[in-house]
Amino acid sequence: MKVLLPVDGSKSSLNAAKYVAKMAKNSRSSVTVTLVSVHDDIGLGHVKQFVAKNVVDDYLREVSEKELKPAQKVLDAAGVKHNMAIKRGQISSEIITLANKDKVDMIVMGVKGRSGILDVLVGSVAQRVSSSAKQPVLLVK
Repeated sequence: MKVLLPVDGSKSSLNAAKYVAKMAKNSRSSVTVTLVSVHDDIGLGHVKQFVAKNVVDDYLREVSEKELKPAQKVLDAAGVKHNMAIKRGQISSEIITLANKDKVDMIVMGVKGRSGILDVLVGSVAQRVSSSAKQPVLLVK
């Protein structure tokens, strides 16, 4: 079974990693996980005018690696095979594109409470992924 596990450094994404580790332990078939961190860099548009592209790239990579580390530790401790991906772009679209490209069987992701007016207007990433993905999406609190 191939599982896509988007993480953002939140408590709920760490809980999703713990859920996947437990699921893998109880599974009769092998489970391979792709951890993914996606950053929407649209907000950095004006910064890019003053800061070199490679500096922005390095910053986003460092933030992604920091977000991936706790979930990676959980999967390592459980002996779950995994790889990692770092993406940039519209978050829900990048998650769905990767899920389709890698032909994953399931997406497991943390769900957070709504925060801010933007989520009220456009919905959370978890809502957009679960409503658009071809694969089953399991949301973990």
